[in-house]
Amino acid sequence: MGVGGALNYSYKRFNSTIINSLWPELWFFTLWTVMVCLVNEHTKIKFYVSSAMLTVLGTVLGLVISFRTTSAYDRFWEGRKLWGNIQLASRNLGMMIWIHVPIERKATPGEQERSRPDRQLRAMIERRSMMNLIQAFSVSVKHCNIIYYLTIVSANHNNTLICIDLRSEPGVFYEDLYPLVSFLPHNILAKHSIPEPRESSEDSNEKDTDVMSLPMWYDSRNNTHTHRHHKRRTPKGTFNPEGVLPNIPSDTPLNPARNPPRDLLTDLVPFLVVFKPFGDLFRKVIGKVRHERDSGKRNWFGKKKPLAPIDSNVPLEICLFLSSYLQALQAQGLLTPAIGMGFNNTVMSMQDSLANLERIRTTPIPFAYQTHLRLSVWLYLIFLPFEIYTSFKWLTIPAVLFAAFLYLGFLEIGQEIENPFNYDPNDLDLDHFCLTIQRELAEIAAHPAPHPNTFIFSQWNQPFAPADRRTATEILHERQQHEESHTEQAVIHSVRQDLLKSYNQIVTATRHRDTQGATWFRTD
Repeated sequence: MGVGGALNYSYKRFNSTIINSLWPELWFFTLWTVMVCLVNEHTKIKFYVSSAMLTVLGTVLGLVISFRTTSAYDRFWEGRKLWGNIQLASRNLGMMIWIHVPIERKATPGEQERSRPDRQLRAMIERRSMMNLIQAFSVSVKHCNIIYYLTIVSANHNNTLICIDLRSEPGVFYEDLYPLVSFLPHNILAKHSIPEPRESSEDSNEKDTDVMSLPMWYDSRNNTHTHRHHKRRTPKGTFNPEGVLPNIPSDTPLNPARNPPRDLLTDLVPFLVVFKPFGDLFRKVIGKVRHERDSGKRNWFGKKKPLAPIDSNVPLEICLFLSSYLQALQAQGLLTPAIGMGFNNTVMSMQDSLANLERIRTTPIPFAYQTHLRLSVWLYLIFLPFEIYTSFKWLTIPAVLFAAFLYLGFLEIGQEIENPFNYDPNDLDLDHFCLTIQRELAEIAAHPAPHPNTFIFSQWNQPFAPADRRTATEILHERQQHEESHTEQAVIHSVRQDLLKSYNQIVTATRHRDTQGATWFRTD
């Protein structure tokens, strides 16, 4: 790792801490403690509070803060488990489609003219397309839970630059989502052509085609302000996972798959935020209005504001298409009842995980609870210097600073991880989960699903080792040579003897010391 890599790693680790979020409050309590010390030291006024009350209050606050942090981490861990469920369901559903949906099918009345290879090819295209929908489900869930920020710069007739910061809306026009769902029908007539969004709803000559559009495309098209042209971000290095997706043209510009808020200098040096208002005023004076990508999304202290949840019907519609595919397979008799039930249960599991993720995303810790707890901590820290000054004198300043860092730090950690679906360094890496699902589905599709007879009865398989080191081919060959001298019962009896010998040898080998002298303990 070079110097640049080390600096970048250190910067990311620094952003993972809560110092940027705490520094205004730490400064406030430091200055407050300095003032208390100065008054006690250089005036006749002596601030003093009995230690009994603050001792009890500190104990109670410690327990409440611990409960607050634990509750937030439970939400964080539940979100991780739900994404694990989506990954498992995607894997299982992909295996059921690729392995259990046959490519050998009888010709339907409308397919009599098609050859057998043509029907097989159409079946493989069908299976792979539905697996793309499984991948699209996880990507659409990711876009439901992440709010994106887009910077769009345009020029008016006066050549004045206007920068508009936008938040993403529900839709499918993303570089990692649109190529996976572009083949789905756009309206109830199963057509893919959709008129451009209307500029005026009062135009009497317009055809009312919006009514024909399916919800997934209707929301995407009518939220026109989210799909204006913007500069596409070029991936750094060779990491470009969208490059392996289908290359499908779109008449609507696609939003980036990943577009976190840009890091500012104040993220690295938090104290520079005090100069931000002067910089904004200077830019206005010289006539250049230019905002950062996440302008309006930070408070006066440079802290990122919480993002509002959004609604999206894309994951639900993908589940509807998967269920429709199941119904079509069952109508043609291509699935056994057991596989059909497993298919349906897996789709229901995906929807259940989506509903629980939405519950976490849209149900924050009650504001009254957070406000009351923070106010209680503030009151405790305000009165803390009065209690300990007589014992610590000037050491009261670092002591209060340390106490403020501990109490406020736990509060800030709980507030940060209670919603783990954004771009903060401590949030869940949703892109990693989606890319993992993409790799697993590609691996499943690469599996040829051969008949077991093609690989079991080979020279590379020793099924009865360690008692019998012969390969499966040798066992069958010797059986054919001595077929007359070995009865069926004798052959089965010999196999059972080999299995019993294998058991004894395995038990003996796994319960003794190894060659290095380490001891293996029995687990029974």
